[in-house]
Amino acid sequence: MRAGLLSGVGRAWWVLVVYGVISILFGLSAIVRPAATAIAFVWAIGVMALAEGLIGVFALFDRDVRVAHGGLVVYALASIAFGLIAVLQPLVAIGALILLLAAWLLVAGVYRVVFAIRVRRHVEGEWLIALSGVLAIALGLMFAAFPLAALVAAAIWIGVGALFYGALQIVAGLNLRRRSRLL
Repeated sequence: MRAGLLSGVGRAWWVLVVYGVISILFGLSAIVRPAATAIAFVWAIGVMALAEGLIGVFALFDRDVRVAHGGLVVYALASIAFGLIAVLQPLVAIGALILLLAAWLLVAGVYRVVFAIRVRRHVEGEWLIALSGVLAIALGLMFAAFPLAALVAAAIWIGVGALFYGALQIVAGLNLRRRSRLL
């Protein structure tokens, strides 16, 4: 059974290698041109949101759809609105998302510091929780003050992650090829 499965999957080793190469190319693009990559991300997400919104609108007129119409209207309109903003004004969408992230980091940071103070008698190393809160606050303030830098940093980290993912996919594909040839 195992040899049969490995032999069948082994014939598709090249798919993993192709995924790996695409991921590495994407990672390099994100590192070399982080702003352009981020804009492309937001644009692609905007297109998907528009498609979802339009599907939601069509579902409103389908008698077989058993979903509350009020919720579906809100979902469809929100998807279309975000999709239009992301496609027509991707920098506005990126700015809004970074500011939301900054706000979340600030709230999360304050919560962590307060939590660390409250549990300090019961938890060893609570200072690490407080430190993570202080770092989250600092990052939130930096994101709010320098949203473009935050965008570039996020795109670069995504690029680095894509490089690692791509390398792992290539290694896995080549390993699968080698193992399937041994059968």
